[in-house]
Amino acid sequence: MLIIAGENAPSRYFSEDAYKVANEPKELMIIPGAVHTDLYDKTDVIPFDKLETFFSENLK
Repeated sequence: MLIIAGENAPSRYFSEDAYKVANEPKELMIIPGAVHTDLYDKTDVIPFDKLETFFSENLK
């Protein structure tokens, strides 16, 4: 499970709580300075490289 959250997102704690109880493989990525909605449409903050790497390594 790859969980991506904005550093300044009010809902960040939901992501952190889900990460704590998730099974491996898991990774929590916090995007500095971002809020929740930044990760929908600000393509300069969306971690496309991380998405590709994580899923290439873990979806087999």
